[in-house]
Parts: sequence; structure tokens; C-alpha cells
Amino acid sequence: MPHGEKPRTEEIDMNTPSVARMYDWLLGGVENYASDREACAQLLKIAPSTQLLARNNRAFLRRVVRTLVTEFGITQFLDHGSGLPTQDNVHQIAQRIDPNCRVAYVDNDPIVLAHGHASLQENDRTLIVQQDMRETAKIREATEGFLRWDRPIAALFVSVLHCLQDTDDARDPAAVVRAVAGQLAPGSCMVICQLVSEDLAVRDGVTQLMDVTTGGRWGRVRTEEEVRRYFDGMSIVAPGLTDVVDWRPDSVPPPKEHRPTDWVEWGGVALL
Repeated sequence: MPHGEKPRTEEIDMNTPSVARMYDWLLGGVENYASDREACAQLLKIAPSTQLLARNNRAFLRRVVRTLVTEFGITQFLDHGSGLPTQDNVHQIAQRIDPNCRVAYVDNDPIVLAHGHASLQENDRTLIVQQDMRETAKIREATEGFLRWDRPIAALFVSVLHCLQDTDDARDPAAVVRAVAGQLAPGSCMVICQLVSEDLAVRDGVTQLMDVTTGGRWGRVRTEEEVRRYFDGMSIVAPGLTDVVDWRPDSVPPPKEHRPTDWVEWGGVALL
């Protein structure tokens, strides 16, 4: 593929659960191992709605990309922590509307990269960047010449910031968002959602489980207010920050009493 980076050879650890492979299983995929399925089983005991949330999040991604292309004229996307290729990836959604849309995927999971290169090698309007999403300067350098940074770009952080730990430096998730926002041209968009819960037992239980099972490759389930602060200084697009089920739904969303009460995917879209 003309714009694809040559993947570095890394051994895939089948015994340590991967967030990307767990998400794949939750969506009904087959690119996962026994360790991932066992971790999902433990996660479902703490938060039974996890599988529903994964599907709701994927539907949100479809609606967001479609809206950004059709209503905001966005033709460039930078997808952080893109995960395993599945049905309706960002480039598939966007390019159905405008074939000229360009999508750069960022991930550092070896199995994600292997499958991504295999599935995208025929599409010269996609790029895979093998990088930690916190390395914003390196990502910018790797995408120069593929993305036009002087034109609007949609930066996506869809269900990935809960994988990042809080720090006191540039690797803190809020700092990562600010760094990316500072690189984007006027008219660009920021898309953020992550797992939140107002239930301390759920936040602590899931955070501890995922930190242990992934070998420390996990951040934290946060609160709505913490996610809201990621959008400081940005212009929030209607309908605002919300449960992703309520973000411009294609049909009437379920009433509150029929929704998960343990945790939700929460966030929205902002203009820069």
C-alpha cells in the first residue's frame, strides 16, 4: 500500500488480554484469543452491559463520521487507537460518501497492525501509523504528506482515552487531547467518548480488573465531569456531551429506565 508504513515485527502475546481484541470479541469478532474471552467474562460480571456499550459505541462512530462528512465537509480523519479492522471502519463509512476521504489510523497493538496492513493494502487513501497515541509529535511527522494539516481534520478518540493513565506530564490524556487540538487547523473537529460511571464501585472494579488483566495497559474509568474537561476551550456541537446513544440517533433511543445503569460511553463532538 503506497502510504502504509512498513510494520515492525513484534511478537503477539496470546496470553495477556488485549483491549483491542477484547473489543473485537464484544462486537462479535473472531480475532481474539482465550485470554481475551476470559477477561471479557470477568468484565461482564462487574459491568453486565459491557457488550451493549461496545455496540452502541460502534454505532456512534458510524453516525459521527457520516455527520462530519455530510454536514461539516470533513474529508480527513485521524483515528487514535483504531483497534482491529471490523465492519464499517472509518474509511469505509467516509469513502462511501466521498471517495476522496483520507483516514490515518494510529495504533501500537501488533495484531491490530498486522490485520490493518493486510486489509487496507489496496486502499491508497488510508494510512496506518504504528505509534502510541500519546506520541503526538511523532504521529504528526508520520502523517505529513498524507494528511493536509493546513486543512480541517477530524481527530477521533473514540473509546480509547480510558486506556490511558493519568500522569503529570504530556502523556496525560487531557494533555494529549490539547496537544492534538493545538496542531489542527481552524474548522477541524474533535471527537471524544470514553467509559464513565458515577458508581465508584464500578469505576474502581473495572479499572482494577483491566489494569491487572492487561498487564498495566489500562487507564481509568472516569466521571462525566472529567470527560467534559477534555473539551475545555472548544465549541461543542449539538446535541452536546451525552450518552453516545443520544448523539444524533438514527431511531428513537431506548428510554432511560431501559438503559445500563452501571456505566456508559459518554462524550461528543467539538469544533476548533
